[in-house]
Amino acid sequence: MDADPNGKVTVRALSEVTLELQDGDRVGLVGHNGAGKSTLLRVLSGVYVPTGGIAIIEGSIGSLIDLSLGINPEASGRENIFLRGALLGLSKTEVKAKFEEIVAFSELGEFIEMPMRTYSSGMQLRLAFAVSTIVRPEILLMDEWLSVGDEGFRAKASERLTTLVDASKILVLASHSRELLSKVTNRVIWLEHGQVKMFGPSTEVLEAYFEPKAS
Repeated sequence: MDADPNGKVTVRALSEVTLELQDGDRVGLVGHNGAGKSTLLRVLSGVYVPTGGIAIIEGSIGSLIDLSLGINPEASGRENIFLRGALLGLSKTEVKAKFEEIVAFSELGEFIEMPMRTYSSGMQLRLAFAVSTIVRPEILLMDEWLSVGDEGFRAKASERLTTLVDASKILVLASHSRELLSKVTNRVIWLEHGQVKMFGPSTEVLEAYFEPKAS
C-alpha cells in the first residue's frame, strides 16, 4: 500500500511476482483472502494488464474464474450459449456444432428457450458450466474446484473437470483445500500480501502453509 503526496492511497494487489510455468505444471495457489490469488489468475487470463513488469502467456487459455461473465438474464438459454461461447473465443459455427451437447449436459431440456431470469440459480450454473467446459485450452485457470448442481450433476461435473485438467498442458488452481491441492497439483505458490512467500513442490509448500511451526 502506497500513498502519494496528495494522500491518494494505492493498494498493490501483486508485487515483485516472478515465476515461469512449463508444460506439465499443475500449480496450486494458496494464501489468505486478499493475498492476490484471484488477481494473479486474472493477470494470467489477460483480464488484467500488469502496471509494472510483463506477463508473457503462450498458448490458448481457458478461464473458469467467473462462469456468469457475459450472461444476459433477459436472453434465452439458447442465446446465452452463443454469448458465452463468443466470450470463450468460439465462432458461431463452433458453438452450433456443440449446441446439442451443451443442452444435453446442462439437463435443461425445453427451458433452453426460456429467459435465464426464469431459471433457478442451479439451472443458471449448470448452463454456464456446460458452455464453459466445452473448450480444451492448453492453459486452464480455476478459482476453486467447481461444484454445481445436485449430487448427480456434481459427479458429472467433476468428471468433466478432471477430463479438462488432464487435457490441459498447464493448470493453475487457487484453493483453500489441502486435500484437493495434494491430489491435483505438483507445485504450489504461496502468496502473502501480494508477494510470493514460497514456490516449490506441493508437498513442501502445503506442509509449510497448513502446518506452520510454533515460534
